[in-house]
Amino acid sequence: MAGRNGRTVRDLRRANRTAVLQRLYFDGPLSRFELGPATGLSSGSVSNVVADLVADGLVEEAGSVDSDGGRPRTLLRVAPGSGHMIGVDVGETRVRIELFDLTLTELARAERPLEQQRYDVEVIVGHIRDGVAEVLAAADVAREQLLGVGIGVPGIVERTPDRGAVVHGQTIGWDAVPLEALLRSTSQLPEAAAYFIDNGAKTLGQAEMWFGGGRGARNAVVVLFGSGVGASLVTPEVEHGRAVEWGHLTVRVRGRRCRCGALGCLEAYAGAESLLERWHEEGGHPPEDTDEETALTAMLAAAYPPAGGTADPAALAVLEETAEYLGAGLSDLINLFQPERILIGGWAGLQLGAGFLPAVRRHAAAYALRYPAEKVTIELGRLGPDAVTVGAAILPLADFFARGGRRPEPAPEGPPPAWRAVLKERASH
Repeated sequence: MAGRNGRTVRDLRRANRTAVLQRLYFDGPLSRFELGPATGLSSGSVSNVVADLVADGLVEEAGSVDSDGGRPRTLLRVAPGSGHMIGVDVGETRVRIELFDLTLTELARAERPLEQQRYDVEVIVGHIRDGVAEVLAAADVAREQLLGVGIGVPGIVERTPDRGAVVHGQTIGWDAVPLEALLRSTSQLPEAAAYFIDNGAKTLGQAEMWFGGGRGARNAVVVLFGSGVGASLVTPEVEHGRAVEWGHLTVRVRGRRCRCGALGCLEAYAGAESLLERWHEEGGHPPEDTDEETALTAMLAAAYPPAGGTADPAALAVLEETAEYLGAGLSDLINLFQPERILIGGWAGLQLGAGFLPAVRRHAAAYALRYPAEKVTIELGRLGPDAVTVGAAILPLADFFARGGRRPEPAPEGPPPAWRAVLKERASH
């Protein structure tokens, strides 16, 4: 039965379960007494919801604390083993797959390096499928315990009714790739274990906002700086973040050609791939037959040698110019969105590290409008190189919370009943 606002009793119960689960997840362990003010629920509602969650195995006792003159209060927490998620990062140099319990403690991981045909769709699908099977076997976790598989990918992700998530990855040669349908067609996972596919910068942003440097901010931009560059925008209107193709902002008219085919993109100057190319063009000597991460390490060592060493002028000049391009790119984000915080993550951003940050801040302030520039802080992300994978695992976790901690029901076999078709037809008129 629906109330005046259209919410049914079932909707209300789900919302109450979601509120209690989230408070225990982010702020627990908590007592029943503390859950009331934290969730806005009455003591009776808290007791009923907690009893349901304990019966479902989602919440467990975690010791007790003394109360003011009364009996000790039992503390509650989310039960770590009550569900599992997998996060996948389809990166520039490898596909990383990690298995987590419900509290995002890593249980197992697998990595598949990407070589010459690194973005061949069949290769990527095979890496994800085999990696999922490997981490489940390594941790001895049954497929039925899986809440879902979250996947961070380069490019724009389109939701379609017939093929699920479709990836438009222009820089990697993916033109409307039905990744979700391809994974489902070769998957050995149960139907209830859904795939959640999104842009890698957005999954990085999700992780930093939940657990890293973005916690507590209402407006933030999280930048992914790797072989290419991207960003995730988080605002009160878009609380789970929205990927923005920041790397394909034009920073130089008729400039260098980007991987996407256009001229003058930020990625053509600030991405790690272009950074190494420019070092070579300026007379530098990037190591051959190695991956980009190793080559960037060598470039940093050449530009900033130990005390007494001689800096490579080509490497130093390219890095200094890159800091200015990044700062100018960040100034556009500052002027457009006026964020409280900008966080820089991704393997290249973290490798360049704190030593690179002062120059980036200086250039961002010089190119941005003064008022929003004075309000923003620019820092490195706090979650390290696994942030995209953690953020990808958050996608099924967030869906689980939104359903009040209930697993999706398997789709019924066979055609839908006639009454459902009639109701659907009436609703369309």
